[in-house]
Amino acid sequence: MTIAKADLIEGMAKGLAVLESFDTERQRLNATLTAGRTGLTRAAARRHLLTLTHLGYLETDGSYFWLSSKVLRFSGSYLASARLPRALQPTLDRLAIQAQESFSAVVLDADEVVIVARSGNDRNASANGAGRMIAYGLHLGARLPAHATSTGRVLLAAKTKTAFNEWMKGRHLQRMTPLTTVDTRSFRVLIENIRQSDFCIASEEHELGVHALAVPLRNSKGLTVAALNAVASHSRISAAAMQRDLLPLLFEAARELSPLL
Repeated sequence: MTIAKADLIEGMAKGLAVLESFDTERQRLNATLTAGRTGLTRAAARRHLLTLTHLGYLETDGSYFWLSSKVLRFSGSYLASARLPRALQPTLDRLAIQAQESFSAVVLDADEVVIVARSGNDRNASANGAGRMIAYGLHLGARLPAHATSTGRVLLAAKTKTAFNEWMKGRHLQRMTPLTTVDTRSFRVLIENIRQSDFCIASEEHELGVHALAVPLRNSKGLTVAALNAVASHSRISAAAMQRDLLPLLFEAARELSPLL
């Protein structure tokens, strides 16, 4: 959404940018690091860090700052009130019981995908639970690189060709594993193939030892609103077997969910 400049509260935008600068790579930041990540001056970054600490969203030791548990209020409110996660949860849980694998649903946010729902019993998978795979970072709210994930590729393929070309403009595709597709020409071909097949399987491209299979989730108007995926260990199931056995389940679930989205 675009708004008039007069309606934009720049201080709020900068404060949120400071909060978003914390991630798994940099869990603790000082003013200098925050300035580098947000484009703010060091003095402005320091004021925002101190203000967010005063409001309870950050904690500090006097030099470095880190997120406090108060930021979970935002995600908790979203998960409790948003229609999409609530609509998807029963289906994800059913699929996990049926296939004994991990299932999740994600949405696209710029360069990343965000997990908004996942099969609830994954958290309780035990050693005798048939080895269900829980990939690194696979938790509610986790943000993963769109280009290296099956869900991200499905959602990129759902863009118009014009919008996808804009997304690709000047982009460097980061190598996550030795198997990640980073050549832009090859990546464009890959996305076009996904448009034709309507699914994506990414084998060890985001994380070694992990296969991921995804299909788009479309609403009743045919608009792609999310992606549904299954994740499995390569030692448990081959990519070919995963496609053969789980793809029909994902397609069926996507058809069932369409009227609810």
